[in-house]
Amino acid sequence: MNYSTAAPLDAPQKRYVTRTLMFMGGYVAVNVLAILGAFDEIVGEPAGWILGLAVAAPVAGQIWATLRLMVESDEFVRVLTAKRFIAASGLAMALFSGWGFVESYGGAPHAPGWMIYPLFWGLYGLITPLIRTTR
Repeated sequence: MNYSTAAPLDAPQKRYVTRTLMFMGGYVAVNVLAILGAFDEIVGEPAGWILGLAVAAPVAGQIWATLRLMVESDEFVRVLTAKRFIAASGLAMALFSGWGFVESYGGAPHAPGWMIYPLFWGLYGLITPLIRTTR
């Protein structure tokens, strides 16, 4: 007997999951290699700039995948995803900007700019159960 209450994924959601796995797989792989020191010799070199941009490519890809989910989904999912995306974006910008001001004026430790990306997705995950209607 199946006690799952989750609805099966429809075609746009399946494509979104596949795209997410592809983009985040590359993102995680490059960052794990960097943490393990695979790129230590290129830090500060032109190749380091290329690596930095290469790591940003899956970030752009994931945003594209989310926007494609909105385009390919029905109106309810489209509006719900858009509301969550906008709320998480606004909260991430507000929190990260606030931290930047605390760094400048309060002497808080520096937070690297790339931290806004995991902050955004963490906030997206937190607000998803809270935003359940399209109103």
